[in-house]
Amino acid sequence: MADILQSTRGRMSEAGAMPLRRSDPPLATAVELGAWRDLAASALEPNAYYLPEWVLAANAAPDEQAAPRVLFGQGSDGRLTGLLPVQPLWPMLQTPLRLLMSADPFRSLNTPLLHRDYAAQGAAALIAAARASGARALLLRDVAIEGDTARALNRAVAAEGLQPVLLRRWSRASLDARQDAEALLRSGLGPKKLKDYRRLKRRLAEHGPISFTVARSADDIDRAYDVFLALEDSGWKGRRGSSLARQPARAAMLRRAAIALAAQSQCEIVQLNAGETPVASGIILRHLDRAYFFKLGIAEGFARQSPGALLTIEITRHLCADPAIAMADSTAGPDHPMIGPIWRGRIEIGDVLIPLRAGDPLIGPITIALRTRETLRRTAKRLLRR
Repeated sequence: MADILQSTRGRMSEAGAMPLRRSDPPLATAVELGAWRDLAASALEPNAYYLPEWVLAANAAPDEQAAPRVLFGQGSDGRLTGLLPVQPLWPMLQTPLRLLMSADPFRSLNTPLLHRDYAAQGAAALIAAARASGARALLLRDVAIEGDTARALNRAVAAEGLQPVLLRRWSRASLDARQDAEALLRSGLGPKKLKDYRRLKRRLAEHGPISFTVARSADDIDRAYDVFLALEDSGWKGRRGSSLARQPARAAMLRRAAIALAAQSQCEIVQLNAGETPVASGIILRHLDRAYFFKLGIAEGFARQSPGALLTIEITRHLCADPAIAMADSTAGPDHPMIGPIWRGRIEIGDVLIPLRAGDPLIGPITIALRTRETLRRTAKRLLRR
């Protein structure tokens, strides 16, 4: 029922699929893109960060040992029942213990894709595939710990007598897009803060009429992506060297992914302008009835006018006016100072370690090592931003 990790080099063959160019590092997987897309279209819960075009672009690695693989479950009819991109964790921990970790370099959302009609089979198949790979444990980072997918995974783990470990839990901002935008903004921000943002918008308008644009077509996405790269690079990420513009290979691959997803109405780039000058830009991914605020770039010279917050307010109106979108995930960190007060909904996110063998005595030491590593990572991140 469950196919274990498999590796293939070169191109993925599927008529009409996005090809891997020979110059790109290969993503090792035996999953056909058509079957992957079918699973995404029938997912129990959406996750735009596990759409195939995005995974291929975001997770490509020049080192084949560190390149992601894909855990997947497959029914007797060949239908995919579950899918999870993973990568080996033991090289990072410098340990001989074989551990797998959900793959996502941006740490956005790692909730696996499960088929809505075969969720139980898909969840069980992912656990079995991880075990068959020889791993001792599976680390799901940045995964939704509530909802239908979490419940299906919990049942599959419990059925095998396994005890998952919640390493870390936090909440992040979300938007209930089924509500009226103006009512949400009034209740979330309050009259005083809304008045402050209107004042900032008037100050911004001194540089030219304010406009909000949405790029959807391939050509428009291509042009808007260049603007986004420049804006993101103008801020602290550029100074720190972590902006996409400072990572040309990854930036080029994400451009191709954005264009490919835009052709399926799964990506758009929104932009706030003062006259002819772009002051803020954001990449929005879409999957089923959910939107995802992937990244934000602002013009550093306009920082006093809070262009990121002003853009987010316009995004709120934009998504609430779209009947296809029920919820938006900020994919921001906990207690984010900008988006948290605007989007008052919350999603429970966590890092979960799933032992793959009951009673494994090494899970305790592994848990301590992972918690220590995460604490050091967050401390280093805070220090770098000072």
